[in-house]
Amino acid sequence: MRHKLPQEIVSDVPSPIDLRHMVDAQEWEHSAMVKRPWREEFFSRFVSEIAASRLPVCRVLELGSGPGCLAKCLLESLSNVTCTLLDFSSAMHLLAKTRLGHLATRATFIERSFKEPTWPHELGEFDYVVTNQAVHELRHKRYAAELHAQVKSALAPGGSYLVCDHFVGDGGMENDQLYMSVAEQRDALLSAGFTSVEPVLHQGGLVLHRAS
Repeated sequence: MRHKLPQEIVSDVPSPIDLRHMVDAQEWEHSAMVKRPWREEFFSRFVSEIAASRLPVCRVLELGSGPGCLAKCLLESLSNVTCTLLDFSSAMHLLAKTRLGHLATRATFIERSFKEPTWPHELGEFDYVVTNQAVHELRHKRYAAELHAQVKSALAPGGSYLVCDHFVGDGGMENDQLYMSVAEQRDALLSAGFTSVEPVLHQGGLVLHRAS
């Protein structure tokens, strides 16, 4: 369990929903594409980034995999890839299994929170780690660099990290405790030990970085 000082506990930003509950998970699933239909462009960019890798890609880990939207796109488009879907919500995993259908035979579902420091335990190494609209679920931006460092430890040699989240600033979100600016996102990745960090898609309040 992450240890926090009392002042840190009160400063975490509470979530207005509990995605472990099926009703909340279904509501999020139904509204996500309505609110941000350009998510499809980000899914396509995840695929193209992995497809362009100069090294063979077999194992992909998705953090905060939710109802399986990104995983479905990856598995449909990349025939040699298997996906490990990590999410703290059994409700989300049920939705993902339904969405993936026969593709679920190439997926492993791990019910675990990436807020826990032991989340990478016994998962092995991955060619890519991906995450979409999930980093802010740490509930405060000060935890991001620690999460990114844990991701780096889970990458195979030559592996890369694709991380997409909301940002603070023009066209983005307003809560600067929960969300980071684009520059802060880059700095968090660099402070975690990544030496190459590039924004590859910036649209509709979301930014996707590639880190290696």
